[in-house]
Amino acid sequence: MAETHLSLQVLPVVPEASVYPVVDLVIDLIRRSGLPYIVGPMETSIEGDLDQLLNLVQEAQHICVAAGASRVVSIVKIDYKPAGVSFDEKLEQYR
Repeated sequence: MAETHLSLQVLPVVPEASVYPVVDLVIDLIRRSGLPYIVGPMETSIEGDLDQLLNLVQEAQHICVAAGASRVVSIVKIDYKPAGVSFDEKLEQYR
């Protein structure tokens, strides 16, 4: 079981028409990681190992800059539970 949930909201400073395409690049990075994730309207939540998730956050910043962002503001929330945490545990009553 994963030990961490990390929610990431990426706000790349790019022309408005480019915001969603840049965010889509970050979501693709998350998808390619193979980790369980849930895309929401304001952030993406990912389940995994803390170090791996923090590396994804760093990669997301670099992807945004490579796509033309002059600056990247990211909001990160972390739920770390060494005994394990899961999306199912948190969401089963809502599904």
